[in-house]
Amino acid sequence: MKVIHLISGGDSGGAKTHVHMLLQNLSRTVDVTMVCFMDGPFAQEARELGIKTVIFPGRNIFRVYRQLKRYILDGGYELIHCHGARGNMMGALLRPSTGLPVVSTVHSDYRLDYLGRPMARFTYGAVNTVALRCLNYRIGVSDAMTDLLISRGFDPDKLFTIYNGIDYTPHTPSMTRSEYLNSLGLDWPEDAVVVGIAARLNPVKDIPTLVRGFAIAHQVCPQLRLLIAGDGEQMELLKRLRADLGVSKEVCLAGWVNDTDSFYNALDVNTLTSLSETFPYSITEGARASLPIVASRVGGIPYLIDHGVNGFLFEPGDVETLARHLTALAQDKTLREHMGARLYEKGRTQFSLESTLERQLEIYRTILRRKARKAGRRDGALVCGAYGRGNAGDDAILEAIVRELRQLDPDLPVWVLSRKPRDTRQAYRVNSIYTFNVPRFLLRMEKTKLYINGGGSLMQDATSRRSLWFYLFTIAAAKLLGNRVMMYGCGIGPIQYPSNRKLCARILQKRVDMITLRDTHSKAELESMSVTAPEIVLSADPTVILPAAEAATVDGILEGLGLDPAGRYIGFTLRPWPGFEGRVELLAKAADYAYETYGLTPLFLPIESRLDVGAAQQVVRHMKAPHYLLNDTGSSAHVIGLFARMQVVVSMRLHALVFAAGQGVPLVGVVYDPKISSFLDYIGQDLYTDLNTLTLEGLTAHIDAAVSRIGDNAFLSQGVERLRSVEHRNQAAAGQLLGIERGDRT
Repeated sequence: MKVIHLISGGDSGGAKTHVHMLLQNLSRTVDVTMVCFMDGPFAQEARELGIKTVIFPGRNIFRVYRQLKRYILDGGYELIHCHGARGNMMGALLRPSTGLPVVSTVHSDYRLDYLGRPMARFTYGAVNTVALRCLNYRIGVSDAMTDLLISRGFDPDKLFTIYNGIDYTPHTPSMTRSEYLNSLGLDWPEDAVVVGIAARLNPVKDIPTLVRGFAIAHQVCPQLRLLIAGDGEQMELLKRLRADLGVSKEVCLAGWVNDTDSFYNALDVNTLTSLSETFPYSITEGARASLPIVASRVGGIPYLIDHGVNGFLFEPGDVETLARHLTALAQDKTLREHMGARLYEKGRTQFSLESTLERQLEIYRTILRRKARKAGRRDGALVCGAYGRGNAGDDAILEAIVRELRQLDPDLPVWVLSRKPRDTRQAYRVNSIYTFNVPRFLLRMEKTKLYINGGGSLMQDATSRRSLWFYLFTIAAAKLLGNRVMMYGCGIGPIQYPSNRKLCARILQKRVDMITLRDTHSKAELESMSVTAPEIVLSADPTVILPAAEAATVDGILEGLGLDPAGRYIGFTLRPWPGFEGRVELLAKAADYAYETYGLTPLFLPIESRLDVGAAQQVVRHMKAPHYLLNDTGSSAHVIGLFARMQVVVSMRLHALVFAAGQGVPLVGVVYDPKISSFLDYIGQDLYTDLNTLTLEGLTAHIDAAVSRIGDNAFLSQGVERLRSVEHRNQAAAGQLLGIERGDRT
């Protein structure tokens, strides 16, 4: 592989560090050349690092372009990688004339690069904005940067994400903590809890907020100290501020620090208070030192910091919240150690130099593979379902489908119909169309190869007849516009109206190629409607393939809620439904019973927060036992991890049962729809009761039986293994319709 990098040569800061570190290490496995458009310290340092560096100077852009084009073609380069405005402009010119794929790493928000320099913004900034649109691919230096590019209309299929990795091999500081503090002239007590930050003393870093938050926390925790490493225009302002707040002796302004290993070794808590960031090295350097962090919720920071798990986040400028987090860490050494260990592990596995290098090579391989791809007139898949409505179960279905499609073909273009297309684009890195933008999705259907009616119980009229008609319309349109049509790991029914049953049967019979079903009841429904033409396969709900979050992450979520990670819990997932209000007190007494009889603390876990939280609130008003109600369960991995910690789950929601079943948790179903009982029958769990006939005696008896199954791995694993052993049929069916054989998968 032969790659040429284009960069102006006057870069500094994070972009300079990223490019130098990346190219120095890439050059060990890839033939890399760096082209600078000016000589100077940047190019000289690159040469000293062993990076092959070539200078193409001159202000005549077109002469430089011609020389560079000849150099690239004669040199046999396979890919052009650009950095910054000058590199992007040249890459845009070279892309059509060389025929090579061109990718740019976007190190910062290109709209803010020339703030305070109106002429440069008008010229370089405008050219860069246009040039970025003319390239083949873009790389964001954090997920936040990639999200920003998606929000500005860049194609998610042509975006990649990379993080600034650092070397996580053990570093031995040159000085001990006490030696380092003494070297700064500090006579702080041995039991001091030292909070620190390494940053330019620039307004964008907002160090004054840190000093103010520290001063508040210091009033509660007098053992706190603050060590600030950095220099800049706010030095005098910060000196006055610490004096005004009465913490001059407790706040050290250390100036520029070269020995960062000793600096981080001297800290107990790392901080970052910036108003704007991409993904700063100070975060990963603190992680390497196993330090918990308190950081502002900006840029790429939330992608490394899981709030309450390996650090705390606060909104920029929120002094009170910052102070509260500093106080919590100062008062709890165990919390500091646990958070620091979790952050180290996440940094080591996901943000190390090795992972950055492998990610960059993976990006190069993907780009070159796509260049060689011979796509026909039709390419890609369009997925339609109940997406973008805030339902964790439906969102998990989409996540699972996208995951399996990309396992089949990592370069397959995927489009999704969603109520919130912007959120869907950012969450799943797919192109998305508003669900009811009919002209646009019909136009897309003329270009895709496979249409997927995606999971869940879309073929039903119990909640809405109009939704059934809409989904049937999209199926018919997709087929008429030339797509293969698949219904993916779905449920069928109930379809109550005779006219709807006839309509559904006619369209499925004529317009669908293959149906994979998640339960036997759905198969019986199709048989009763005489749907025989599509190939029908009994499979499972696709969400069973999704993993739970790592144990340490779930521990942190529970700790952040004030819960014991080793505690014993019974999970309840409830939803409003006709007849529910008449069972509220009954459910409250059952939750109390579980606590009083078995010591299981009730934990209410919503699947669709918009509805489920309100249902849970009705129940907890009547409870006596201690309990916890989550307003949001977070990502699919987090919610599955939470269900895995339950000893028993009582649920009206199908996907709560699916998530818990996949983790081997005993289940009790409250049936408002046949899909609940059908699923439980399918996996061999028999503890369920209809909502309308639910009694306290019956529900507590089911809880008794479920508790008796705790630890019965032989019984519980039967259903789990059944689900996982057949779920692959969903993916196999999609591969068959796409014309991808198992041996063809990348």
